[in-house]
Amino acid sequence: MPSKYDSILNVKTSLLTDYAKAPTFGSEFAAGADLYACIDPTQTVEIRPHETVKVSVGIKTEIPNGCVGLIFARSGLATKQDLAPANKVGVIDSDYRGEWFVPLHNHGNEVSVIANGER
Repeated sequence: MPSKYDSILNVKTSLLTDYAKAPTFGSEFAAGADLYACIDPTQTVEIRPHETVKVSVGIKTEIPNGCVGLIFARSGLATKQDLAPANKVGVIDSDYRGEWFVPLHNHGNEVSVIANGER
């Protein structure tokens, strides 16, 4: 069944593992979709202070020509866990067909732990 995410710009999205989760919108008027960490459910990823780790999102897409996918920090991650995309804004070009990753940087002084399915 197509999701709202698929229908906005007719973006074809493939889940790459059984535990990957499709992007979702938090509300009817959300500006963007939430992405979810795709990590083996028996594992977690630790991001040490001032370290950057690439976290899989477990999807790949076919973004239409002339469009771009943008990944921004979630305010909750930035303010509560000191995590933000290392490159500040992730850019997915329309010709990129590979797996999506988010390089998360820990700006804080405590280890952050990411589990499967976290936004």
